[in-house]
Amino acid sequence: MIAGSSLIQKQVSTPPVVVENLVKRFGDFVAVDNISFNVRAGEVFGWLGPNGAGKTTTIRILLGLLKPTSGKTYVLGLDSNLQKKEVHARVGYMSQQFTLYNDLTPWENIRFYGGVHEMTPAELRPRIPEIIHMAGLEGREKAMTRTLSGGWKQRLALGCAIVHKPAVIFLDEPTAGVDPISRREFWELIYQMADEGVTVVVTTHYMDEAELCQRIGFISQGRLVALASPAELKKAQMHGFVLEVTASNPEQVVRILKTAAQTKQLLLDEVALYGAQVHAVVPDVTVYKERIRALLVANQINVRSIEWIAPSLEDVFISAVKFPAENKSV
Repeated sequence: MIAGSSLIQKQVSTPPVVVENLVKRFGDFVAVDNISFNVRAGEVFGWLGPNGAGKTTTIRILLGLLKPTSGKTYVLGLDSNLQKKEVHARVGYMSQQFTLYNDLTPWENIRFYGGVHEMTPAELRPRIPEIIHMAGLEGREKAMTRTLSGGWKQRLALGCAIVHKPAVIFLDEPTAGVDPISRREFWELIYQMADEGVTVVVTTHYMDEAELCQRIGFISQGRLVALASPAELKKAQMHGFVLEVTASNPEQVVRILKTAAQTKQLLLDEVALYGAQVHAVVPDVTVYKERIRALLVANQINVRSIEWIAPSLEDVFISAVKFPAENKSV
């Protein structure tokens, strides 16, 4: 009895997604470079990085679709390399391609994916209307899927991915190519699932979406460079202070400041254009406000303001890439 209780406790306490010293090479190219992290039960975990950073490769290994070169990945306590079928039965996956059949209706797409997951007619009968409602497709369930907007297709694809009520769902850049309103509505669905105890792993390169995640893993060139909540990353990972410069001709401001950094005239960790403003990462706020102002004025730039601001996640990501944390695995 005690041994059985210990086993149950171990299963409950084990994170639903575990990555241990994962490496994936394609010939001489290292796509994933010795990364380790866990995802907690019911967590919305963001896997963030630029295109080609290793995000999708990591997800495909977790799903058992690619073999790792070395290291281990576990999903719901199952070895995703050795127990692929068991993993697929208990997880959902949605790619940015919206793997729907355009010559089927939404109803038929859901029924098809329910069949893929070996759901019985009795299980599917109540589930299809639930997903139609979740996707906001009442009245359109018999329309051809090809006639749906990008936002509706997105929500339908999510519904097909969770038709079998998985405990973990992997979303690989699911909002690529849809409008901002549809993106926001989609994230409301993500949090509904998390509230119901589903563990969500979502890859994205949108910084505003990363803000919505409970924790974020930053990956760059296959390496895990930071791992924490958005607030913790902004507090601990940022090296230097962000000055926001509002001035005439911001593109010229960027060129002037980058030249000053390259020639060591100013010690600037990063200079980047953010809309109509310029962000400069500096080692000291008071000193560099005056130095930057003086340099721009000397170059006939009309400076409206230079203010110290809280870093954005994009600022933090750039800092994390330049100064990787020593202890990244949590």
